[in-house]
Amino acid sequence: MEPLLVITNSGAGTAATENLDLALAVLRAEASVEVAETDGPGELDGVLHRAGSRRIVVAGGDGSMHAVISALYRRHDLGDACVGLLPLGTGNDFARTVGIPLEPEEAARVILRGRTRATDLIVDELGEVVVNNVHVGAGAQASRRADRWKTRLGRVGVGKVNLGKVGYPIGAALAAFRPPFVRLHVEIDGETVNDLDEPVLMVAVGNGRTVGGGTSVTPEADTGDGAMDVMISRAIGPLARFAYVGDLVLRRHTQRDDVLYRRGTRVTISGEEFYGAADGEIYGPERTRSWRLEPAAYRLLVP
Repeated sequence: MEPLLVITNSGAGTAATENLDLALAVLRAEASVEVAETDGPGELDGVLHRAGSRRIVVAGGDGSMHAVISALYRRHDLGDACVGLLPLGTGNDFARTVGIPLEPEEAARVILRGRTRATDLIVDELGEVVVNNVHVGAGAQASRRADRWKTRLGRVGVGKVNLGKVGYPIGAALAAFRPPFVRLHVEIDGETVNDLDEPVLMVAVGNGRTVGGGTSVTPEADTGDGAMDVMISRAIGPLARFAYVGDLVLRRHTQRDDVLYRRGTRVTISGEEFYGAADGEIYGPERTRSWRLEPAAYRLLVP
């Protein structure tokens, strides 16, 4: 077994540290393992610069995965990389999509015995990557509010068995009280699928299926199918938006008449100012942003 470089976030909590120790015990039984704790892009870049031939293992959630994949992409090292993931975050949405177990010991066994799978990556016009999902409108507002609720509810329970995963649905419900309706022009592969005369509640562009710890925004997304899934919600009326939130939680929102669901390799959103959330990171305000898919951008260890 080739040596492993496990990259962790120095801001990880006690529960994540305990789960990391469980995973490391499994890994060290069969491989040489070095753990590198990073705090910010500078430290992360230095760690990757010294990685050599060691296999990179990300220990964390979607944000940690985003940070490492972004750094490898900037370094032009991503195409040669084979990355493992120990899902130690609150939501672990990317791990859910690719089928990596959320139990630390089982995830460690995937690192040791899993197969490699070519994995797509979303990249915007600024060169910023999206590993899992990016969404604008009410989805971004829900993410901002969900962060607070995930922290509060994550304390209710023990370890991974807690209420933190319901933070996004709660954030979505709260966002529905004052949702950021925006008039957006949305193009997929050069075709207009929504114009400024159709205000939208939210637009999601997904490589992965879920956000916020299991809320299935783009439920048919596949990280290896060579396409992005795009979900556009026009549920802007008072009753429609609350019904949409309920259908979102029940994973049946794509059946609604006021929801469009498409696939493509290039997506452009422009129009009124909007905020976005990419892999949990909030940015904006923006007037325009475009994304393209880079198929089979790197290899990922999966069951």
